[in-house]
Amino acid sequence: MFSKRSVIFAVSTAFLVGIVATLAIRPVGTNQSINLVASEIAVRAKWRMPLSSPSNLPGGGETPLWLAESVERASSGAFLIDIYEPGEMVPAFAVTDAVRERKVPAGHTWLGYDQGKIPASALFGATPFGLDPWAYIGWWFFDEGQNLASRIYAEHNMKPLLCGISGPETAGWFRQPIETADDINGLKIRFAGIGGKVLQRIGASITMLPSGEIFQALETGVIDATEYSQPITDQALGFARIAKYNYFPGWHQPFSASHLVVNLGVWNEMSPGDQRLLEGLCTAATARHLGLTEAVQGAVIENFPSIGVTANVLPDDLLSLLRSTTKVVLDEEAAKDVDFAEVLQSQRAFQQTYAVWRKLAYPSKEL
Repeated sequence: MFSKRSVIFAVSTAFLVGIVATLAIRPVGTNQSINLVASEIAVRAKWRMPLSSPSNLPGGGETPLWLAESVERASSGAFLIDIYEPGEMVPAFAVTDAVRERKVPAGHTWLGYDQGKIPASALFGATPFGLDPWAYIGWWFFDEGQNLASRIYAEHNMKPLLCGISGPETAGWFRQPIETADDINGLKIRFAGIGGKVLQRIGASITMLPSGEIFQALETGVIDATEYSQPITDQALGFARIAKYNYFPGWHQPFSASHLVVNLGVWNEMSPGDQRLLEGLCTAATARHLGLTEAVQGAVIENFPSIGVTANVLPDDLLSLLRSTTKVVLDEEAAKDVDFAEVLQSQRAFQQTYAVWRKLAYPSKEL
């Protein structure tokens, strides 16, 4: 368990480490370390790290690259991390399987992909109608989040570190406008996490696809609609070429948290200094990821009219139905798994207390 003092120290030093580390990233698509220092430097660790999301996607895809380069620089070339894109070493949805079995020492992934094996993982990745991203950071570091995740994942031979977060995704890209809740019924939609179960409950047919397969599924009509990430990332994947109706808000993922997952045996064998190095740089990566993804979305949406895309808000009746159905689904999942119930209760308690501050401190603004 982490003490408040050690967590505060890790968070504070992360930004100092981030200043020391370069903001540059290595070229996209390489799995080679940059070997900053001459060969006489003693390499104490050389990791292979698979990803669940391509590093060349704009809007945060570069975060694991930044982490790998920063670890190498901060260690003067003694700690190296080689990046492997989805499918290059392991499938996108199998990163944690490889880590658990120690086929690789670590991976960078979205924990929600573990939902079938670790039900509570969905809540560490995204909770529908849940916390704002900065509130999730507060819950993770200064409430129960980190300790809960560490305990639950230790049972599966892994150590998770928060290592990237972004704000709301879009609610999805659709071929046809969504005017009432009834328009969801019968649609074939690519959707992830608890949100997929909610949509299924109200009549949609849900499938899960990795990022590299979504465009073709849209193009060939295998799916009618999809969600994946935020506007800048989704546009890079080509969704706007086929599905011209982009809806908001991202009710299903008001935050999207990424994690560095380390094999527990590997973690326990690391020196305290290397553990603190990863903790600090992952905290810096989280702040950097959130800042970057908040900075770039507006310009993308402003350009939508020029490419024939309409951005709109989901109809009120659908949002209301999604909210009420989400509560039912979350409560049902909690009744089936004690860890899920504990994490959900922790997030709800934090969200309720945080709302007192949020309501007073963050009034609505008209720019």
